[in-house]
Amino acid sequence: MDDALLMGGPRRRRVSRLRRWVLPVAVCIAILFQVYVPLFSGFLAYLELPLLVTVYFALLRRSPVQGALLGAAVGLAQDSLSHQPLGVFGMVKTLTGYFAGSVSLRFDVDHPVLRWTLACFFFLFHQFFYWLVVRALLAQQSPFELQTTLLFGLLNATAALLLYHLLDKLREPA
Repeated sequence: MDDALLMGGPRRRRVSRLRRWVLPVAVCIAILFQVYVPLFSGFLAYLELPLLVTVYFALLRRSPVQGALLGAAVGLAQDSLSHQPLGVFGMVKTLTGYFAGSVSLRFDVDHPVLRWTLACFFFLFHQFFYWLVVRALLAQQSPFELQTTLLFGLLNATAALLLYHLLDKLREPA
């Protein structure tokens, strides 16, 4: 793997802060998008914006614990507005936030290629664990269509690059 992607020291870590209003506004917009946009446009139903926002902020914070807490909050908020049993998205997004925060400790996650790869990976991770929770804990038969999930993972990763670029513009130098 390219040494530029590894955390080589303090020179590789870009120091910046997030404006205080960005996190709650981004999470609210992502959750409202997830709940209401598919009602009007089925074409955008594949976008998992709450997941992409969770991954972005978990990578930015570089803390597994903060990533897990953010994932739990976003997942429970998404559960409360969906027709799912409460806690399904909470569990899945908690795991995703934790592992995204863990990855950010090892790699320079500001690199666009790595961001695209991680967004795709965490979408697949999220979908697999969602399928697992629904089957194991809720005893519901839910198909896991690998080809469709891979396609949606690639589309979400591409959307993540644009979203992450926009969210990076809202960061301020420390």
